[in-house]
Amino acid sequence: MQVLLDKSRFLRYNYPMDTILNINELQQQIESLTALVAELAEQLAAKNSQIVNLETLVKHYEWQILQAKRRQFGVSSGKTDYDIGQLSLFGEEEAEVPPEVFKTEEITYERRKRKGKREEDLSGLPVERVDHELPEDERGCPECGETVLDIGVDIRRELKIIPAKVVVVEHATHAYACPNKCLNENGNTAIIKADSPAPLISGSLASASLVAHIAMQKYSSGLPLYRIERGFQYDGVTISRQTMSNWVIRCVNLYLISIYVLFKSYFIKESVAHADETTHQVLREPGRAPQTKSYEWMYRTSGCSERKIVIFDYKETREHEHPKEFLKDFKGFLHCDGYEAYHKLPSDIIVVGCWQHARDYFEKILKSIPKDKRKGTDAETGVAFINKLFEFERGFKGLPPEKRYQLRLEKSKPIADAFFSWVGSLNALPKSPLGKAAHYALSQRKYLENVFLDGRLELSNNRAERTIKAFVIGRKAWLFSNTPNGAAASAILYSIVETARENNLKPYYYIKFLLEELPNTTTDKLESLLPWSETLPDSCRLLTEKKEKCA
Repeated sequence: MQVLLDKSRFLRYNYPMDTILNINELQQQIESLTALVAELAEQLAAKNSQIVNLETLVKHYEWQILQAKRRQFGVSSGKTDYDIGQLSLFGEEEAEVPPEVFKTEEITYERRKRKGKREEDLSGLPVERVDHELPEDERGCPECGETVLDIGVDIRRELKIIPAKVVVVEHATHAYACPNKCLNENGNTAIIKADSPAPLISGSLASASLVAHIAMQKYSSGLPLYRIERGFQYDGVTISRQTMSNWVIRCVNLYLISIYVLFKSYFIKESVAHADETTHQVLREPGRAPQTKSYEWMYRTSGCSERKIVIFDYKETREHEHPKEFLKDFKGFLHCDGYEAYHKLPSDIIVVGCWQHARDYFEKILKSIPKDKRKGTDAETGVAFINKLFEFERGFKGLPPEKRYQLRLEKSKPIADAFFSWVGSLNALPKSPLGKAAHYALSQRKYLENVFLDGRLELSNNRAERTIKAFVIGRKAWLFSNTPNGAAASAILYSIVETARENNLKPYYYIKFLLEELPNTTTDKLESLLPWSETLPDSCRLLTEKKEKCA
């Protein structure tokens, strides 16, 4: 509003001066009001902007709360039960995909009829039979008194546990001398000693079975040392956690590290591998605060590898130099997540992205939407696209790599192309959940599409996720390592335990076997101690081996 007051008009008609002065005051008031209105308008605009920002924050915090609840209470499996037949929602992109790619191939195979699960579970266990019979003097017929005949037996089975027993083993090595007091070439009495096994650790009570038990309890069952210490106390044995820790570290440094080095030498020869990393707190690292995060890097072979190898590698940081150094002699494909450190590896290593991680972004959005409102959403569309790829993979399982490679190009590749075309058409805000999902998919596209380069590759990095979970579960119990030596020893033992599992071995018996053999084994005999060696004793092997098909 603008008001113009002309003083000359009032003077022309001889208005009194006080009236003119009142008009001047009115003019000033109007100008003040105009300025006030403008100021209020600016304040209103600022408040509206603040309200919009607060509403955005509220939505963001609601999203964070939903995700926190899902992580705490929801299932962690990557399986989804959403309708994977939603490709009709994709509009123009659907026309670009040949209709034959949606057809599934029927694969028939023969398998032996499986016997009852209980019989299969008990088939490898020793049987202790307890017969319950009538005493001789009670075998008379209640009607005529004639001796009754045994006409059958009812069998009822139950499992009996025999608790572990701790025994002190005394190695008494006898010495012998000639009764004629013969002297040797040095002029001393000739003495002959009987052969006896070398001690595992000189001057200690540690035996191969004892150290293997401690390692199994901590690195396989996930028990911290103080619980293992308490368990020994219940059996009447006092072994401090410090002593147990020292024994484990000594055995790793003296014996088991040689097996770990061989693992690495065989792993580098592979052409398809997986990698992942997780935190590992180490309290007494030189020059670092106890709260500083260190990392456990994990590398493992693929499902198509003849030798199953898992290697944990303790490092102080998460810098890309660590996988670069570890994999400097590796050439081939490496499955991993979207962490940029893997993208800085040499060109000889082709990084293969994880479609499961791409699906997780859309799935988190979908799970935060009420079930009755999910139909037709962008999140549902994204999940449906990637679910279709996994559906094809289930049909390809067990096929030769060459056949899987061809089928992926025919069926899966068009779906992936349509997915990226659809993601590129989304106009989501960059910082919104949908925007982050789209950004991840597009930024990782060249790595995600590498799965179509070779039939031995896998659609996800779930194999590495499952393997590193053993370390993550154990970390929840023992929380941290005290020293870098302890952290390095833990990495080596986790490598041996998980590699034993992958090769269908019993971790306890395999570690016990290694600690019994390594003190008396020469370097040229180490190959025979590796998990895939055919000369391993049967006691190390699982009763029923599970042979996994490629991918």
